[in-house]
Amino acid sequence: MRKIALAALLSACTSIVASAQQKFNGIDVNLGNLYRLSDAKSRSISPENFNGEKGKGGMATTGTGSNASRDLGQGWKVSPSVVIKAKTIYTVAEIDGSGSIQHIWMTPTGNWRYSIIRFYWDDEKTPSVEAPVGDFFCMGWGRYAPLQSLAVTVNPGSAFNCYWPMPFRKKCKITMENIANEDMVLYYQVDYIQTQVPDDAAYFHAQFRRTNPLPYKTDYTLIDGIKGKGQYVGTYIAWGVHNNGWWGEGEIKFFMDDDTQYPTICGTGTEDYFCGSYDFDTRKQNDAGVEKTEYTEFCSPYTGLAQVIRGDGHYDVSQRFGLYRWHITDPIRFEKNLKVTIQALGWREGGRYLPLQDDIASVVFWYQSEPHGIFPVLPSKDGLEVN
Repeated sequence: MRKIALAALLSACTSIVASAQQKFNGIDVNLGNLYRLSDAKSRSISPENFNGEKGKGGMATTGTGSNASRDLGQGWKVSPSVVIKAKTIYTVAEIDGSGSIQHIWMTPTGNWRYSIIRFYWDDEKTPSVEAPVGDFFCMGWGRYAPLQSLAVTVNPGSAFNCYWPMPFRKKCKITMENIANEDMVLYYQVDYIQTQVPDDAAYFHAQFRRTNPLPYKTDYTLIDGIKGKGQYVGTYIAWGVHNNGWWGEGEIKFFMDDDTQYPTICGTGTEDYFCGSYDFDTRKQNDAGVEKTEYTEFCSPYTGLAQVIRGDGHYDVSQRFGLYRWHITDPIRFEKNLKVTIQALGWREGGRYLPLQDDIASVVFWYQSEPHGIFPVLPSKDGLEVN
């Protein structure tokens, strides 16, 4: 049987979009190969087809659209969403057999930090993905900002999409926990294929962390305790600045395969890691012709400063930033273990570095062979809150 690749995330010299993919039943996202036939079966789970069954979509007779469709009846958008009660866990998708998630779309109401998304592969008891839904989709500050990239897009108004390929061999389970005191509404669609998975396919993982404030002269740990073989494929950071001045002089460091005091890969600065330069600043003229230097948001296929919250000078005073970096063409490969840290550095007078004590939250994304290590316990509801 012909198989296609899981893009660059699963194979050394390929890109998630641009490669000639040959490992997954002829299904790939390369436009040049879309004409190839395949034995894979396309399925989709949503409130209009909770189990993704063939020929069973749009059959609901009750649901959140019942009142609006009362004159039209079955087949007329009767169940477009679900209500997740406060302090409960809802199963978004449960799939038996082998296959791969291709795309997820959702738009949750309520506080995005209080909705926790989790993914479980095969028969594992602890999740391979665990993060607040906003941070998972690069919206860690609970506010919409447009974001366009290959792996994640966020479209008006607050439509979350991810395109990470997520293979599984026996089973996939996705849940959403509402830890808020109020009910929430969730619209969602999980698009996947039923197909054979290649032997070298690793499993998708994502982990959230937050430290607020970062202790003085302490590196922020993006991830630690990864054991096994795999590749690191992405970083999202919601960075809240507690000092005036530039905040991004810190270096990112990848400690891999038993590195001790010093890492194998060491960056040269925060904005450099996110593929920007010189504080993400550009010079602009206002309507009066006065030149001004300011942060410049940008989105690209692999990197971006998608969100800059400048504050209003009253109660909403903090500067906050949302940054992403996808290692799609340059995955960080490890054989045994991996730890990743980043420094928070600003400037003192006299041209000296100032270790910062900022509010930093992150989600990192990687693929690895199972089993994975146990994740740190998520912060409490108060510890997740954006304030």
